[in-house]
Amino acid sequence: MAASPNTEERGQWGSSLGFIMAAAGSAVGLGNIWRFPYLVGENGGGAFVFVYILCVLLIALPLLFNEIALGRKSGKNPIGAIRETGGNKFWQLAGVLCVLVCFFVFSYYSVIAGWTVGYIFTEIINIPVDFEVFVETPLYVIPLTFLFIMMTILIVLGGVSGGIEKASKFLMPVLFIIIIFIAGRSVTLEGAEAGIEYYLKPDFSKINAAVVLQALGQAFFSMSVGWGLMITFGSYLPKKSNIIQSSGWIAGMDTSVALLGGLMVFPALFALLPGKDPAAGPALVFDVLPRVFDAMPGGNIIGGLFFILLMVAALTSTISMLEVPVAYLIDDRKWGRKRSTWTVGIAAMALSVPSALSQIPGNFFHSFHLNFFGNKLEGFFGIMDFVFGTFAVIVICLMLALYTGWASKLSEYADELASGAPGFKGVFRTGWMFFIKWVCPLVIILLILNMVGVFGDPQAA
Repeated sequence: MAASPNTEERGQWGSSLGFIMAAAGSAVGLGNIWRFPYLVGENGGGAFVFVYILCVLLIALPLLFNEIALGRKSGKNPIGAIRETGGNKFWQLAGVLCVLVCFFVFSYYSVIAGWTVGYIFTEIINIPVDFEVFVETPLYVIPLTFLFIMMTILIVLGGVSGGIEKASKFLMPVLFIIIIFIAGRSVTLEGAEAGIEYYLKPDFSKINAAVVLQALGQAFFSMSVGWGLMITFGSYLPKKSNIIQSSGWIAGMDTSVALLGGLMVFPALFALLPGKDPAAGPALVFDVLPRVFDAMPGGNIIGGLFFILLMVAALTSTISMLEVPVAYLIDDRKWGRKRSTWTVGIAAMALSVPSALSQIPGNFFHSFHLNFFGNKLEGFFGIMDFVFGTFAVIVICLMLALYTGWASKLSEYADELASGAPGFKGVFRTGWMFFIKWVCPLVIILLILNMVGVFGDPQAA
């Protein structure tokens, strides 16, 4: 009986479309809709977009190929994938980090997702909410966080094709329809031209090493490389699937949502609230944008749709974050899907509480701080986000590139990519192998050195 969870409960994608939707969903998250647009605004507008697209194509996409190939070749979760392909205990640490990153990020990411659930109701009912008061009220935030985690648990309980694939096939088109609708409404507002110009007019004089590194960092986070998500999703792929084509769709959909996010936010902001700081981080979404919607005809409906969009973007990401530790328990511990999902989900609920409480000034979790190689990290939430959501992800990307490029036989992973993609040969095959072996590790090492302050104050980057 011990083998039955492994064979019956592990699952497989019912179609390539299901895989693309689920993988694109894991890549599309809250960062596409508020983080990407304000980074664009701070770093040279259209010039930053150009650098970001280059980073996606030249660094993030080869790493995406690498992770999906490792997953499909092994048919296992991140830890099992490295063990199955001959990796020793040191290299398996990359897999362990993947499982930990997904679990820890799931816990605090769900807090922000919980805010979006609350704002859906306040927008539709048209109740003005003070963002600072809202996030500092645990009686609102903690139940909303738990509700969001429960939604994620219920989808993952359905398994790969019955839960994750089915939900993604529905949620991703809904996300695109809403974002196109709101972007269309935003760019047609009177005075929207200033926002469009701010967002898309290139200023190449602003491009420097720090901007390139920021674009690279955003490309990593946006494409979901370094999380083990794509290893896990790749492990559910049949051999006939075309990884190259699917990855192209994933990158295209992820970048489209990011670009549409900017067209949704900035034209409306400049048209309706001129003078407001467009680089306001989370406050831009939860404090400034509701006032933008209030100034639109039928604004409460558009506002409600916007926060449904944010919740959907968050949900398509957390589904995959939960699936990684669940897949580990099914593969390596021979647990059933039900037991694995509930155990990880309830543990994430417990860990989400300190992140929720860290928004309250004077609270222990708010005043908690850490100096990490010159990065002054404030609050439990901020520490979790930097250590697991940023630094560990980049370390994993480096370890996986070094593992397949140097510690393993790289040609075997190239063969895996060619299986189902007969066009992957010649210059494409050689180019990918060169990037994984040399370019990606070198660029990631530069990024890590920058983050730990080798090139100056890391806080300035």
